[in-house]
Amino acid sequence: MKLKLAPSVLSFDMTSLSTSVPQLVSGGADIIHLDVMDGNWVPPITFGDALARSVRRHTDCFLEAHLMVANPESQFEPFAKAGCNRILFHIEGSHHPHRLVEGLRRLGVGAGIVINPGTPVSAITELVPIVDMVLVMTVDPGWGGQPMIRSALNKVTELRNLRPDLEIEVDGGVDHGTIVEAKRAGANVFVVGSYLANQTDFEAAARNFKIRMEEA
Repeated sequence: MKLKLAPSVLSFDMTSLSTSVPQLVSGGADIIHLDVMDGNWVPPITFGDALARSVRRHTDCFLEAHLMVANPESQFEPFAKAGCNRILFHIEGSHHPHRLVEGLRRLGVGAGIVINPGTPVSAITELVPIVDMVLVMTVDPGWGGQPMIRSALNKVTELRNLRPDLEIEVDGGVDHGTIVEAKRAGANVFVVGSYLANQTDFEAAARNFKIRMEEA
């Protein structure tokens, strides 16, 4: 599986994304990850489809929206129209996940399912064959900068055994050190937020992280 870097803009200065996002892409970012929170399903409020549309104006990089919201299906069309290539929703926030996957397919975007640290793989077994990606949260959703819950990586290995060709993403506490464990567990897509945002040169930071990914 190709290894992919997915910087999360959540940890970056929102007023400077027009420069920071292109820098990250120049450094080798494969995906720009948008953490969407509504202040309801999770306590914080982040941003909506308008920011996705703004980011799209500054890059042709693959965009994915991670919806941590109540009634995620209500946001599918706005984020698809804003230019997102893939939309991810939580199994914990959906009563009819098959229907939601089908809805994303009709919109012409990739479909991803997300599981929280406390949710077993068995909750999504029936969905694994039909989604484009599974995102394994390695922190509880809501805030950036949390330390990785390493036990969640066991689910990455379980998913890799279930479907060897599956895109498996990890999100939460991924840095220069934990990337080694995440990769060995079987993940191939890595959401990195605070670690990159805390660097002074975003292009160099992305480039160096890509090297670390390959060497881990």
